[in-house]
Amino acid sequence: MTPTDRIDRIEAAIHQGVGRGMDAVFQATAGGLWRATSALAASPAPAIGLITGFFIPGADPPAAETDGPAGAALLAMAFHRSGLDCRLATDTICASACQAALAAAGVPDVPIDTAEPNQPVGAIVDLWRRQGIDWVISIERCGSASDGRTYNMRGADISAFAAPLDRLFSAGPWRTIGIGDGGNEVGMGLLPGSPIAGHVPLGEAIGCVVPADFPIAAGVSHWAAYAVLAALSLQRPDWRAAMEAALQPALDRLVVEAMVREGPAVDGVSLRREATIDALAMDVHHRVLASIRALIPA
Repeated sequence: MTPTDRIDRIEAAIHQGVGRGMDAVFQATAGGLWRATSALAASPAPAIGLITGFFIPGADPPAAETDGPAGAALLAMAFHRSGLDCRLATDTICASACQAALAAAGVPDVPIDTAEPNQPVGAIVDLWRRQGIDWVISIERCGSASDGRTYNMRGADISAFAAPLDRLFSAGPWRTIGIGDGGNEVGMGLLPGSPIAGHVPLGEAIGCVVPADFPIAAGVSHWAAYAVLAALSLQRPDWRAAMEAALQPALDRLVVEAMVREGPAVDGVSLRREATIDALAMDVHHRVLASIRALIPA
């Protein structure tokens, strides 16, 4: 089996619907995992900016959701261990959850750049340009819909709780990877055939219009973090040990539990402070992880 075949099978493992009408989006983004990771792997020593954080104002307590920062922490750990420069951007109100996730992943010193909701992000854009960021990965990050507002999957306007980090995403000169699982995330814009508006519930209203050079869709955005790590391990032998170190169920659980305990963080679907992602127990996520790990040759 070639690396391309393995990566396509890894992508198939994350293209499992969880009731959000994403099948058409999976079709529109098919091959995206290979295209994204092969381009990233072709960069000798990329400097990477991560964007994440999705605040849930209606949760108990209001907090960042577990999906997004947990996967970003695994990516940051793997990039850091590979000797790559990496930093993360989020809202001020999601920063504590991101910090807890990074600390649990063993990379507490990865810089976090924060922006206040509804405030300009030009200072972060300038900083990332000075730092030489040339790749940006957004994972489970809300983005602007066609009316310029930001929405959750329930159709609620959460613009008051979101910094305009989609402007950082698209400010260049970096190349971009956008990861999402519901169509309202940064990077899901301009997919061929308008699959979000046509198939995702409330998709016409909530669909993010901000595109990525390389969109990656998944049933749960966290699974796409697994997939990116696994795909990069197949394409960069010098990164393989670091990528595989981040694909450990015990570490994954530790990161999510630390976020919930110390962030705090909440499940974005159940709206409760519990160590789950999208109302799915970590054992469910780890079955997906096991299927992905099985595609990495020993």
